[in-house]
Amino acid sequence: MSRVLLGRRIAALAAAALSSLALAQVPVEISFYYPVAVGGPITRIIDGLAAEFETEHPGIRVKPIYSGGYPESLTKALTAAKSNDAPTMSVLLAAEIHTLIDEDAVVPFDAFIRTPEDRAWVTGFYPAFMENSQAGGKIWSIPFQRSTVVLYWNKEMFKEAGLDPNKPPTTWKELLEYAQKLTKRDPSGRVTQWGVEIPSSGTPHWLFQGLTTENGVQLMNAAGTETYYDRPEVVEALQYWVDLATKYTVHPGGIVNWGTTPRDFFERKTAMIWTTTGNLTNIRNNATFEFGVAMLPANRRRGSPTGGGNFYLFKQAKPEQQAAAVQFIKWITSSARAAQWGIDTGYVAARPDAWETPALKKYVADFPAAAVARDQLQYAVPELSTHDNDRVTKALNDGLQAALTGSKTPAQAMADAQREADRLLRSYRK
Repeated sequence: MSRVLLGRRIAALAAAALSSLALAQVPVEISFYYPVAVGGPITRIIDGLAAEFETEHPGIRVKPIYSGGYPESLTKALTAAKSNDAPTMSVLLAAEIHTLIDEDAVVPFDAFIRTPEDRAWVTGFYPAFMENSQAGGKIWSIPFQRSTVVLYWNKEMFKEAGLDPNKPPTTWKELLEYAQKLTKRDPSGRVTQWGVEIPSSGTPHWLFQGLTTENGVQLMNAAGTETYYDRPEVVEALQYWVDLATKYTVHPGGIVNWGTTPRDFFERKTAMIWTTTGNLTNIRNNATFEFGVAMLPANRRRGSPTGGGNFYLFKQAKPEQQAAAVQFIKWITSSARAAQWGIDTGYVAARPDAWETPALKKYVADFPAAAVARDQLQYAVPELSTHDNDRVTKALNDGLQAALTGSKTPAQAMADAQREADRLLRSYRK
């Protein structure tokens, strides 16, 4: 071979090596849909976490895409998947697990759990949060911004009503008695201060599941193929909710808006509210009065559904993107970051070891209310989750709103909801 040809060959090999090195140094980009309609300065926090991760992992670029509320995020993620443009990962409701599996949109995490450290990470979440994360013996999602329903009360209003400001209601009977004392009316009989508000727009099934759990009944089976909307205990729970408004008039009639319930609390329009622990930081920052946080009151038992979002890994992502996404998910759900996430947002730090970090220990010592939702996990049940989840849940939500607005009795509303759920789930039963 001539020197010219040899020189060209060496130059070509060098160029190829440099090109390969350049390609190797191109960061892996991972995108994820994130639901912004969850309260608080969430986007700023997420942007900060993404930037921090990139600094520690220069070979990975994280691209958050703020995709609206949970329903909008699910729709956008599935639409993108059908158009071969799926994100690498998404934070979506833990309860959507069956829907995402049925759509063949996501992959389980099991293939990425190889080492003892991996297993320690994935078994380190609270069991109550993992119940909505597994199906068919596989792990389909990882707990992130998780919550339970809790009771908030205005301590000043309790004092004015002659109630102990440090003693929240612990039973349905007490909730009604307290609400009667806390409801105020003007001389014409118009209510100027409600005793209690339980939101019924958006996701009323989740708040209602607080009542059904307390009444000792589950709304679905673990396989997500059956619902129990028309059971007597379910009807009884709905009748109690309806009676608060129509029989005792201590609760607003009709539909109570999810988004405005915290504001009603800030503005002293209501003395007690039920809402997510994810509103804890929001309420702490905006309430101009001393307030308390408590587990939901019991009837046959204590209890609340778990709720909130998990990380899902999308099937269309390239293997290197999936691996990078798992690295990010491990990082953001580590004990230190889970602890800080709980402090910053009010969501429940999803790992017991997060509660042992100095930061979260100090936070709880200064603000004991932060531990209420964690302590309630021992009584928690998984959120309503079935195949064809949106339509099966909608059947229940439609029934709840029909009963709360008076267009149907609780018994008829739940019978109709169960009939529709049976129709939708029939094909999933084997």
